[in-house]
Amino acid sequence: MKILLVEDDRPTAIALSKILTDCRLTVELASDGETAFDLATSFEYDLIILDIVIPKLDGISLCQRLRQQKYSTPILLLTAKFRKADIIRGLEAGADDYVIKPYDPSELIARIHSLLRRKNSAIASVLTWGNLTLNSVSGEVTYNDQKIAFSPTEYHLLELFLSNPQRLFSRSTIIDRLWKFDDPPTEKAITTHIKDIRKKLREVGCTEEIVETVYGLGYRLMPPPYQLSVTSDQLPAIENEGQNKPQSSIAKVLERFKHTFVEQIEQLEATKEELLKGNLSAKSRENSEQEAHKLAGSLGTFGYPEGSKLAREIEHLLMKRVLGEQEALRIEQLIKRLKAQLQKPPILPTENYNPIALNAKILTIDDDLALGELLKTEAVLWKVEMEIACDLNVARKSLQQKRPDLILLNLTFPKPHEDAIAFLEELRKRFPITPILVFTERDDLSTRVAVSRLEANKFLHKPMTAAEIFGAIAEVLCHLEAKVMIVEDDALFLSYLSERLESLGIQVTTLEDPQQFWEVLTATIPDLLILDLKLPEYNGLELCRVVRQDACWEDLPIIFITAYSDRESTQKIFAAGADDVINKPFDETELISRIFNRINRDRSRKKQEKIACRSK
Repeated sequence: MKILLVEDDRPTAIALSKILTDCRLTVELASDGETAFDLATSFEYDLIILDIVIPKLDGISLCQRLRQQKYSTPILLLTAKFRKADIIRGLEAGADDYVIKPYDPSELIARIHSLLRRKNSAIASVLTWGNLTLNSVSGEVTYNDQKIAFSPTEYHLLELFLSNPQRLFSRSTIIDRLWKFDDPPTEKAITTHIKDIRKKLREVGCTEEIVETVYGLGYRLMPPPYQLSVTSDQLPAIENEGQNKPQSSIAKVLERFKHTFVEQIEQLEATKEELLKGNLSAKSRENSEQEAHKLAGSLGTFGYPEGSKLAREIEHLLMKRVLGEQEALRIEQLIKRLKAQLQKPPILPTENYNPIALNAKILTIDDDLALGELLKTEAVLWKVEMEIACDLNVARKSLQQKRPDLILLNLTFPKPHEDAIAFLEELRKRFPITPILVFTERDDLSTRVAVSRLEANKFLHKPMTAAEIFGAIAEVLCHLEAKVMIVEDDALFLSYLSERLESLGIQVTTLEDPQQFWEVLTATIPDLLILDLKLPEYNGLELCRVVRQDACWEDLPIIFITAYSDRESTQKIFAAGADDVINKPFDETELISRIFNRINRDRSRKKQEKIACRSK
């Protein structure tokens, strides 16, 4: 992780730099506000630690200027000023947190780790990949509980990849993230460091490749090795009692569409026979190429990642300009391996599965019927009305009748005249604000650039599990631009809830000490207030009454989250003016839905009031 430290007092800067580097953080120093602004807008940092009193451009002005440019990196203020007004000025300027000098180093490090976690929910104190574990608190890396002695550079490289599992890093970007701007290594040195990481992992028995080289572009983290989550040796027979919902859904669709996979493989075998006899027709070749393409895209989704790779290789062979006996024999080998894979139980992720009630209408445009049925089955869990269009003409007719809340578009169709990129352009012109997710097997740079230019909301690469697909959909549909303030003295619960809401696009302000309640409330101007019932000094009921007694705040939505579920406590909460109460322990899906509904309902009410006011 790379930090920009802005501090003009040299001894203080050196001392704090030492504390941070001991925690395996890379530190860049700036001694004035103008230099800090140039660095922050030219290079990538994970956090800025900013003293308020610095020359040329003071810390609060620097913070304001960065936020005006939509700069989203967390900012931690260091200040010798302890007046509330100064702290509020800093928070209003866009700072995420503050520490008052002189500070306790352990508290400072704890706040830094908290901000780094909040910056990206994928960044945690413990990062894992299969049996590999990186502990950012202790600075240790282990594989199967064996410690690995990585150099600081190797450690930072590994942490960068583990913290950003979906991101492709060029060599220049890696240098920018991990080295000081005045002391960069050569790009060749990056290649050497990654080779050393791979070597040390092999030495402790890690046979899987962890970092993928994308030639001409850079490096990215490979998907972690799957673990078997079922024991049956029957292809679709995995719907055992106690299994989670996605496995059951996949089992049901596999049962219905098992024959489809068989028919697709039979088509490939027929093409192989024609090829061996030397009488392969152009039509048969085109059909088989399309079936291999579908298999490559759907098998991974249904729990056969290796089968997906085999189908992809068959597709690439059929795309060759000249096909002969050698290619036919290779296709024959691949088909045998593919059939053997489908005799095994599907390999499904063992991650937690937590659908959110999306209450949305989605149009999926894809000719893969098996995948479409799987998505329709999963859609029930997410409270989604899913319609499947198997070609672009059907999609156009559907869009004439009703407008969906989101469109999921495949880029590959069997008919040569169906150009999905052109159709994406058509969609963007007709529905400029409707979210569009591209879901495709194509992974070349030109396709990604074309999709980016047409401003699709996400690029999803097949194969993906149904949970991953709907997770991506939820990220887009649930991105609510709102501000929520949470008053809670349980630091663990506060951290959990704030990170969960931030992952959905909500700006969260947290407060453990209610004595600062009014100053932070008026500085934040939240769309929703979440209170705990029992708090130190002032309880939640008192804070709720304070809000309701002020004419400017009497309509602010207030939700209580409390472990007190008795009737008397609930009555007191509503009597104080709360809009809703949620008891701990709670269902996360219900909690998120109620927060979203409360904010949207309040916004709808305000909109109706404005309309009514105009009509008078």
